[in-house]
Amino acid sequence: MTRDENLKGRWNSLQKQLSNQFADGEPMDLDAIIYVIGVQELGQPHRKFKKDQKIDLMHIAICRLLEPYGYYEFDYFDEEGWPHYKILEQLPTLKAGEQSVLMKEAIVNYFINNGYID
Repeated sequence: MTRDENLKGRWNSLQKQLSNQFADGEPMDLDAIIYVIGVQELGQPHRKFKKDQKIDLMHIAICRLLEPYGYYEFDYFDEEGWPHYKILEQLPTLKAGEQSVLMKEAIVNYFINNGYID
């Protein structure tokens, strides 16, 4: 099985598992999964968030997901408990499909590393 086929299979399995857990089986898209990761990283899962805070949560998730790739590094928690990251390296210019593959790979690795999937 090629790397892309392996990633696709893991992604589909993870997406189904998360959709069942968080969306009553309705398929979650990439942005929804990134949002869930942001909430997880903030550690305040039962809190209601405003629109701008939801965008901040997605930013937290993207930083956390791309940290192992050397693009971001955790910097500090602010007084409200929100994590902040610093940019180590600018992301290369990627086509939309390449961005999607990178994020899916990072998400799969995140959930493997957190013991959610094998």
